[in-house]
Amino acid sequence: MSLQSAALYVVATPIGNLQDLSPRAREVLSQVDLVAAEDTRHTRQLFRHFGIDTPLTAVHEHNERERVPELLAELAAGRRLALVSDAGTPLVSDPGFRLVRAARLAGYRVIAVPGPSSLLAALSVAGLPTDRFVFEGFLPAKPAARRARLAALAAETRTLVFFESSHRIAECLADMRAAFGDAREAVVARELTKLFEELLGGTLAEVEAGVAADANRRRGEFVVMLQGAEARDEQAPDAEVERVLAILLDEVPVKQAVSLAARLTGRRKNALYALATSIAAHKKVVIE
Repeated sequence: MSLQSAALYVVATPIGNLQDLSPRAREVLSQVDLVAAEDTRHTRQLFRHFGIDTPLTAVHEHNERERVPELLAELAAGRRLALVSDAGTPLVSDPGFRLVRAARLAGYRVIAVPGPSSLLAALSVAGLPTDRFVFEGFLPAKPAARRARLAALAAETRTLVFFESSHRIAECLADMRAAFGDAREAVVARELTKLFEELLGGTLAEVEAGVAADANRRRGEFVVMLQGAEARDEQAPDAEVERVLAILLDEVPVKQAVSLAARLTGRRKNALYALATSIAAHKKVVIE
């Protein structure tokens, strides 16, 4: 194949099984002038396996901002560059955003060479709804911040996907159970495409217990997936909403009560208005 000059190729690499490197990816990595790698030592091992001798340069979270001008200069000279992460598709919880953005803004072609992704691989085998999902990456390392993030996601109806490390998987699952409840369906994918690949599914309580009971299940790299919360029927206000409206209608007109109730409960005004007028009729409240 003939590569474009002054172009940045974003290349997906294996997440475990080396046979997942596509023929196109191998060809691109062999023909570009320079490969920007998250960890050159890790990528050099991949290159040795496939007999690739393209020069490598390190671009990671600690130096990416400083390296971008140098790499843009390479593109300005007409050179062909590739970007890889340690494993999988670059930029998915990995460095590269600044380089890709700068290259595009400078008018250079940025070309995807798609392939392995632990995010999509995990979703494809989890058996959870995939028509709509939310990728949250890694949760905060500090317990208070992690719990706050999970609390904010408790009502999310889309499937939730997280990355997690071996030294935090147990406490992460415990915090998830506290935030989402014992019965929320969960699937943990561990070491995808590697020798000890494993899927563990069930309720959050069952999955947490399974991980806690076996030290081997706390080793490796993890994708944690949770079924979303059940969608709330906004057309069917619950008893608490009715109680709030009834109290407000004792003090203010219907329109004002509806406005205040919407702010307090998060429900839509049209559904609240129908309920408020019904309550007001029984209370003989003036509708204004």
